Amino acid sequence: MVLLFSHDLTQEQIKEANERFNIEEFIKLPEKLQQKWSNVPPEGEFTEIYFDDFKEFIEDNLRKGDFVLIQGDFGATAYMVNWAFKRALSLFMQQLLENMRITKGKTEALKIFIILNM
Repeated sequence: MVLLFSHDLTQEQIKEANERFNIEEFIKLPEKLQQKWSNVPPEGEFTEIYFDDFKEFIEDNLRKGDFVLIQGDFGATAYMVNWAFKRALSLFMQQLLENMRITKGKTEALKIFIILNM
C-alpha cells in the first residue's frame, strides 16, 4: 500500500489493512515529500505543479493490485483522490481496449459498470 498520509498509521490501522486487504507492505513518502504533504498551505490556490512530486512518487512505487491510501488537507486530498481515480480508470480502459478483439464488419456494444464501495 502506497501511503500519501499526513501522519503515521496507527497499529490499529495497520492491523485493519492486513486483515481486510491482505496488505503486507506500506510504502511511505520520503521525508522531504512527507514534510511537504504534512504542511500543505491552508490558504491560496493549488497549482498542479504542487502535486507533481506526489504523483511521481505514486507512479514510481505502485504495482498492479496495490492500494493507495490518501489522507491529509481536505483540498489536497480531494485533488489527489480525483487524480488517482482518473489514472486508475485510464489504465483500466487502456488495458480493456488492448484486450478487445473487434471482428471486421461487426458492431459490438460494450457496457462498463463501475461500482464504488464508499
